[in-house]
Amino acid sequence: MLNVLIDGPKDSPYVFIFAHGAGADMHHEFMLFVANALADAEICVIRFNFPYSAKKREDGIKRFPDKLPVLLDSFKEVIDLYGKKKMVIGGKSMGGRVASHLESHEWVKGVACLGFPFHPLKKPDKNKGEHLRDMLKPTLILQGERDPFGSKSELMNYPVSRAVEFLFLPDGDHGFKPRKISGHTEKENRACVCRALIEFIKKD
Repeated sequence: MLNVLIDGPKDSPYVFIFAHGAGADMHHEFMLFVANALADAEICVIRFNFPYSAKKREDGIKRFPDKLPVLLDSFKEVIDLYGKKKMVIGGKSMGGRVASHLESHEWVKGVACLGFPFHPLKKPDKNKGEHLRDMLKPTLILQGERDPFGSKSELMNYPVSRAVEFLFLPDGDHGFKPRKISGHTEKENRACVCRALIEFIKKD
């Protein structure tokens, strides 16, 4: 049984299916913050829990993320039940990576990834973004400049298709939080993320 939350107008022509990261679920504060900002912009945001997160909500037992085929099937089920044509799909970290594998779905017009996990922590040789060179639909990757799963310096010459656009958040980590010494703030970076998402989702 799917765990789903819907924010914003259900009859909106703009729909964003928003998947959570590996260590959180759809109730995470960051997920709620983004969902509320997009809902205020008249976008229908659909959040859901992957099976392992749904089970944790039920019994409190922490689990490792499901294997990719299970994650993909879960995401597809949400698209088929709650999505509509010309929607955008995406997610935070792992959720965005899963979404990027579903760009070929006929209803999807674009993919938005918030903190793409290009490799496991401290294992840059284990590349998880090779498929990005074959993306055909508009893809927005919002990435902290200091993201340990793929920093700006690592990604400057990363091979991606012309459909992929990067937006780097100043001095941001994987959650877009900058260091105080940088002069930037988490509030500013989050606002930038939401503005970019709104523009991307509403773009024809």
